[in-house]
Amino acid sequence: MRDVADPDLRKLRVLRELSERGTVSAAAQALHLTPQAVSQQISALGRELGVPLTEPSGRRLRLTGAARIVLRHADAVFTQVDRMRAELAAHGSGDLGEVAVAGFSTTLSALILPAVARLRETRPLLRTTVAEVDPPESFSLLHRGETDVVVSADTAPPPGRPADEEDGRFDARFHRIALCEDPFDIALPEGHRLLDSPRLALGDLAGETWIFATTGMCHDIGVAACTAAGFTPRASHAIGDWDATLAAVRLGLGVALVPRTASPAPRPEVTVRAFSEGAPSRTVFAAVREGSQTSPEIAAVLDALRTVAGAAVAG
Repeated sequence: MRDVADPDLRKLRVLRELSERGTVSAAAQALHLTPQAVSQQISALGRELGVPLTEPSGRRLRLTGAARIVLRHADAVFTQVDRMRAELAAHGSGDLGEVAVAGFSTTLSALILPAVARLRETRPLLRTTVAEVDPPESFSLLHRGETDVVVSADTAPPPGRPADEEDGRFDARFHRIALCEDPFDIALPEGHRLLDSPRLALGDLAGETWIFATTGMCHDIGVAACTAAGFTPRASHAIGDWDATLAAVRLGLGVALVPRTASPAPRPEVTVRAFSEGAPSRTVFAAVREGSQTSPEIAAVLDALRTVAGAAVAG
């Protein structure tokens, strides 16, 4: 059997138009072609496929049985082409695609998962996958192309100390997008003397016993903020889980700074208050590979993260 050339879609459309219009003249008028051009396109398609597509019927042309087979398959081809165009349009608008997002536990529960839920409603064809990964490994994944978006947090490097590029937070290979400024609130036990104070500053708590995070950014921010407020905090416990931290506060073991995005489960004997002035904070940001921020699907994820982040720290 002879090889059949790949049919030209334009010629297939001419054949379909002839089938629907019934005459060469009507097909030519619908396609804004001359009747001669229509006849030439159909003859050329027949030669490409190796079968006659028309036969004389009086003064008109009639489609052959082979033409009917071609048209049946052509309809399926046109359907797939239309689907391809629709998917390409959706991809171009950020409605279709796949984006991998990584972040540490607090950003996962407060920002990433709510953003994914929002995208499921607004862009159901956009698939997002989520992984809980701490820096610097999350930035290593980003560099290797194993994730597309990293959500992290930082504070500006202290004066005189260069930015630490090893963890990726200040790496020039990545493009940073600020999501929100995440303030730290204070968790106080029931009956605390400052529960109903109209004004609350960090310096008012200089004499308290403190519960800090075990290590890392939240620990460093808390200690640095207390020092900047003019006192050295007396730390009693180091706890890495926010719910456990609030449990310790409830038992009267100390007070604790809690980032607003942490949103630990409320406890009836613990009040989490915002400072009236001078609250310590950290910058929550998203990072993508430099240049990829213009990708429509990644831009859609970043927009969802910004919206969710704004709501997470409101109030």
